[in-house]
Amino acid sequence: MVPMSQDESSPLQVFSMMSLSPNLGSPYPWLNELKSEERGLYLIHLLLTCANHVANGCIENANIALEQISQLASPDGDTMQRIAAYFTEALADRILKAWPGLHKALNSTRVTLALEEFLVRKLFFEMFPFLKVSFVLTNQAIIEAMEGEKMVHVIDLNAAEPVQWIALIQALSSRPEGPPHLKITGIHQQKEVLDQMAHRLTEEAEKLDIPFQFNPIVSKLEDLDIEKLRVKTGEALAISSVLQLHSLLAFDDELVRNKSPLASKNLNGIHMQRALQMNQSTLGELLEKDAVNAYSPSPDSASSSPLSSMVSAKVDAFLNALWGLSPKLMVVTEQDSNHNGSTLMERLLESLYSYAALFDCLESTVPRASMERLKLEKMLFGSEIKNIISCEGAERKERHEKLEKWIQRLDLAGFRHIPLSYYGMLQARRLLQGYNCDGYKMKEENGCVVICWQDRPLFSVSAWRCRK
Repeated sequence: MVPMSQDESSPLQVFSMMSLSPNLGSPYPWLNELKSEERGLYLIHLLLTCANHVANGCIENANIALEQISQLASPDGDTMQRIAAYFTEALADRILKAWPGLHKALNSTRVTLALEEFLVRKLFFEMFPFLKVSFVLTNQAIIEAMEGEKMVHVIDLNAAEPVQWIALIQALSSRPEGPPHLKITGIHQQKEVLDQMAHRLTEEAEKLDIPFQFNPIVSKLEDLDIEKLRVKTGEALAISSVLQLHSLLAFDDELVRNKSPLASKNLNGIHMQRALQMNQSTLGELLEKDAVNAYSPSPDSASSSPLSSMVSAKVDAFLNALWGLSPKLMVVTEQDSNHNGSTLMERLLESLYSYAALFDCLESTVPRASMERLKLEKMLFGSEIKNIISCEGAERKERHEKLEKWIQRLDLAGFRHIPLSYYGMLQARRLLQGYNCDGYKMKEENGCVVICWQDRPLFSVSAWRCRK
């Protein structure tokens, strides 16, 4: 063990000076004696170090870092241990992709069934308030926009959760002027999900005596044939997009590899020096003061590059097609994070920060040993982290971006921003208060809503209509 002087009262003073090298050997015995906060800081340091080694092709050094992280990380530990476990897996997966045969062999039996994916997204709906808030805001915006309309057509770009539209059917049934004829077009990759949706909604509409039609479309969003939406003259159209548009930002960059220079190798030292000066109690605070502030890439780093026109070509074409349908209303919900940076280090820092907040939510509201929590973290968050960190090109679907980027895109596509309903915001605030958890907050930004954990924005909801 490295000798410590009398002034060196904490292992942090030692490992802040360490550089990972092939000579480092086994982890120091005191690593297992670190307090939770110290261990969290060291894990951040190791993840940043490892990411730099991975980005620079230093596989031997990356392997040493991964070995040390594995000693401290745990999928059932505290927040930072759990996050580190999934970022470690993602970095290791990125390294393995240099050997396609090995990577394929190790992943050949790893199959995520569509039903499992559907069920884990149900867990996300149940364990977090984000989608519930989105549904409340979307439904109230539809009710107000469709006042007096006799034929209402709603297009759901990801028809997985019938609860939202059951609530809408119930609200429309009590309209003073009587319910409209309601048609809902649902888009989903799984026919079984759409069948279940059709059954639940038809049953509710019959019970309330509302004229109702369900139009199912089995399709991926990127393969959607706009003609199948069957929008007819005289229908007042509303479109709901919940966590869908970002996937259209995926593109194949094999032909244009103009990767910007990576962060300096001295970056990790800066991070640790800042971390040593801190005495914060939550992981969100640790990351905010350390990783993100120490290295602040421009929020426009991805879109300002020569790749920007390619990056947005598919989503622009899709938004233009939706504009061509002349919707009276479109409500868009997206993750409010910048996970679409052009370099690995940008994405690592941004995703560490935002997933820290999501894991903190669960740490505050769900027991650590909960099997549902473990399943959600592994199958949803772990999968997203791996996609952000390990994948490139068209394979990288999780390209979450900030609200200001979506405002720019929708504006360019011919949509005009409209403020969300005041009454909808009141309902959403009451819903958040019902969670009895002070961490969840809602902010209004120019008529849009940003849902936060503490002060960290996580999801945005915005409303739009055609600008003719």
